[in-house]
Amino acid sequence: MSKWNNHGLPFFPGYTFWDVTKSAFHRPQTLGYKNGFPLPSRPTVGIGQEPLLSVQLTPHDNTELFAEIPNLTYGPADQAVHADFIPAHVAFDKKVLRYYAYFVEEILDSPAEQYRVRPVVIYYYLEDDSMCIFEPRLENSGIPQGGRIKRQRLPKDEHGEHYQWRDLNLAMDLVVYGVKYHITQCDAFTKEFMEREGLILNEPEPMPADPYSKRRQIPQPNHTTPPQFDRVFQFLTMDRKVLRFFALWHDDESEARRVSIQYYLVDDTVEIREVHKPNSGRDPLPVLMRRQRLPKKIKPENFPSCVLEVSLAEVDEYYSPKDFQLGQTVKLLGRHFKLYNCDAFTKEYYQKNYPDLEMKPAELPEKVVMPQAKEIPPYNGFGSLEDSLQNCLSLIPEPHKIDVLKFLENNNKVLHYSVVLDSQYPEDEGRRFILSYCLADDMISIFEKPTKNSGIIPGKFLKKTRVPKPGSTVENPEFYSPADFAIGATVEVFSRRFVLTDADYYVLTYLESISSQIPSQTLDSLRQKLGVRIANNQPADQNGEAAEPSL
Repeated sequence: MSKWNNHGLPFFPGYTFWDVTKSAFHRPQTLGYKNGFPLPSRPTVGIGQEPLLSVQLTPHDNTELFAEIPNLTYGPADQAVHADFIPAHVAFDKKVLRYYAYFVEEILDSPAEQYRVRPVVIYYYLEDDSMCIFEPRLENSGIPQGGRIKRQRLPKDEHGEHYQWRDLNLAMDLVVYGVKYHITQCDAFTKEFMEREGLILNEPEPMPADPYSKRRQIPQPNHTTPPQFDRVFQFLTMDRKVLRFFALWHDDESEARRVSIQYYLVDDTVEIREVHKPNSGRDPLPVLMRRQRLPKKIKPENFPSCVLEVSLAEVDEYYSPKDFQLGQTVKLLGRHFKLYNCDAFTKEYYQKNYPDLEMKPAELPEKVVMPQAKEIPPYNGFGSLEDSLQNCLSLIPEPHKIDVLKFLENNNKVLHYSVVLDSQYPEDEGRRFILSYCLADDMISIFEKPTKNSGIIPGKFLKKTRVPKPGSTVENPEFYSPADFAIGATVEVFSRRFVLTDADYYVLTYLESISSQIPSQTLDSLRQKLGVRIANNQPADQNGEAAEPSL
């Protein structure tokens, strides 16, 4: 009681203190964080910075006896070696016990079966003692299969206990949520694990067969005559295999149309499609005969039938692949079709299945009148000829194709010629023009030079356009080219006549580079004219670029 100091206070609970002057009663910090992880620490002092009880019990009086180490007499004590702690989620990671089991499902109100055997697979995860039950899916079973019980700890009894790996064995019943699963077998890893842990497994049992599935495997007795050909086998082997023939349909004596005949091997049906050309004026629907089975021989009947469609009982024979041979004429629904060719798959099929039939393409008759395409209206003069033609070929016209390589090679290359107007009117005398020929697109433009006191406004006389030669037709026009531009030649441009009088030096350089395509008369006229100009010290373009010819 010496430690208690009431300082004159009654000795009652709440009036006695160890030290009335003490004001700090906080506990020391024993939990900290390092790199985001909580780390506990051992306290060094007690509540209110008091020394710990273990420090108070240290014998300070007999320090020598306390510090004495009896190693010299008895030797050091053996220290126990502790194995490294490995948590269960690391030691048993991805280690699963697998058992094969089944459960019996009763079938009510069914004359075909009384019960059904449904196999399942039970997985036991050793890392957390959880289990899941999975039923393998059977194709076309009509039963919802797959995962029956998701992964969880399965209850064992009413006391809250759960199944452990020691509770599982072969040839035993496992009751889970009111369903009894009978375990029959396990895999090799499960057997090895159980034996290593000292548990002896029972003998495995065979999986019982489902009586309904077993009965379905036995063919049912058939009291009717089997068909000559199995339609199911034909569907599985011949699906999406089609024989295609090319034929001529003689509609009348003056016309023959091209058609394609498709023979579908999956159900022995035939379809005929007419081959159309653009703007032929025919029906846009090319199906000439819908897909159907075509009878070849019909049984003779004494009385007319009241049904318009031909039934199977009225047909002796349908068309088959052996009835289609190249070079022969086939009559299908009253129409005659002459087969003249087929595709590669058809030839391979006949070589394999009908080697005696020779599938050699037949020659078309010399005079086959085909549907003529719609005539193109004459050119009306608006726009270029190529652009106007695109309006006749399609509803949405597309730009006509140009020679890209020629355009890139001759871009910005222009041949300049000096020309005069050949006119019968005296006021046209002395009018000078520059004719420019663009090599990229073969277009010609004409520019009139100013003439003093002529009263005629100079400038653009003809914009860039392609100029046809006189006498060429609109359907097949022939346009001017550099080979036609010789010194002294006359060029007729839309009923105006121009006489070439001079040219650039670049014109002669370019035409000599393609001398094989230019007539010698044109080259000689240019050499003669330009040679006289150079001899007279007239300026000439030496860099090979287009320049205005000097007059």
